[in-house]
Amino acid sequence: MKSSRTMLVCSLVVAGTSVILAQDPAKVDSAHYKVLADNASVRVLEVSYAVGGKGVMHAHPDAIIIPLTASKVRFNTPDGKSTDSELPNESASCAPAGVHNPVNMGTTPVRAIVVEFKGAGGKAVLPANRTSLTMKPIAECARATAYRSTADPAFSEAAGTKHDYDQVVIALGTAQMSLAIDGKPAKTTWARGDVQFIGRGVAHESKNASGKAVDFIIVSVK
Repeated sequence: MKSSRTMLVCSLVVAGTSVILAQDPAKVDSAHYKVLADNASVRVLEVSYAVGGKGVMHAHPDAIIIPLTASKVRFNTPDGKSTDSELPNESASCAPAGVHNPVNMGTTPVRAIVVEFKGAGGKAVLPANRTSLTMKPIAECARATAYRSTADPAFSEAAGTKHDYDQVVIALGTAQMSLAIDGKPAKTTWARGDVQFIGRGVAHESKNASGKAVDFIIVSVK
């Protein structure tokens, strides 16, 4: 009897794990979710839904959502309930872990970046300001803060610059901004929605080469 119970418990654990894995949006709904970055701190997804587009029921951990279009989305949940949300363009919002199935209820396509958090989180103190970089908090969550950031024409970070927090940098438009991370070739040309991850303690250097102010959203992770 004990052996049978043990096998039953093991079967339930395996089944439960399979359900969790099946709820990964990048696996069950790759038509709408694309992985842009994945590491020990975060996973970054690009989300796209055509007008009227409907997804597959899936799960997210705690996350920050950054819409790149003004969107109206209906979130259906497994209990049969639904919630309609207006998501302003270039905003940010904290999203607790949960399971849902989105539907684009608006008149334009949905495009968004979702930053999912992993692990227990850190205790880094996030900066209130940085030299030649205007930073306006637009979402303050337990794990991270999203800033609407504008790099002045003079913005630069010297080679070997390090921070004690992680950063997810999301471009809001076309720009010439050099960013070299950990000695790798620099990214010099950015398009709207391009994403770069800068890990805490990782040496990097950057320079605004556009000759004008450049807008980003930066998610700083504690």
